[in-house]
Amino acid sequence: MNKQIRQTIFERLREQNPSPTTELHYHTPFELLIAVILSAQATDKGVNKATAKLFPTANTPETILALGEEGLKDYIKTIGLYNSKAVNILKTCEQLIQIHNSEVPDERSALEALPGVGRKTANVILNTVFRQPAMAVDTHIFRVSNRTNIAPGKNVLEVEKRLLRNIPKEFLLDAHHWLILHGRYTCIARRPRCGSCIIEDLCEFRDKKLD
Repeated sequence: MNKQIRQTIFERLREQNPSPTTELHYHTPFELLIAVILSAQATDKGVNKATAKLFPTANTPETILALGEEGLKDYIKTIGLYNSKAVNILKTCEQLIQIHNSEVPDERSALEALPGVGRKTANVILNTVFRQPAMAVDTHIFRVSNRTNIAPGKNVLEVEKRLLRNIPKEFLLDAHHWLILHGRYTCIARRPRCGSCIIEDLCEFRDKKLD
């Protein structure tokens, strides 16, 4: 795929959705951090249901820590892996209080040092909260990048690096959200909706479903 095709792809995605953002509900950087930690192997819809009950009660490191492990689990028990997530969230709250003055850090190394925060979660925070050109490659972005041939790769890190290298700079801040939404609603896993795709004519997927 050449540079001009990539340019046109993202021009169309921008025209369709000029101000994309995460579908996780949050009001503060800390709330988004907790929501993203909870979203691992879970749906945004499921996370939003849990945080709609959790955040009005506890939405700071101090108030979540005050819930204790069992108290926090009561709020997030509908989410997969909630036991380990509760432990990690409480440890993360402790570190934020002790090391970062209860603020979410804006550096990758500091974010990845928090329990339950890996590269993908750090990238979401860096991009969505701090508007840095980071690319959080989840299953949707990995699939879209390979199917379309925008940035093919054998693993998540390879795709991430190619996306950062291949996407025109003017689109980098929002590309993460455009690609996730495209994978979630159009370029879906089992049967991509190629017939209603705004970039179908530019996509290099060989097995398009146009009916």
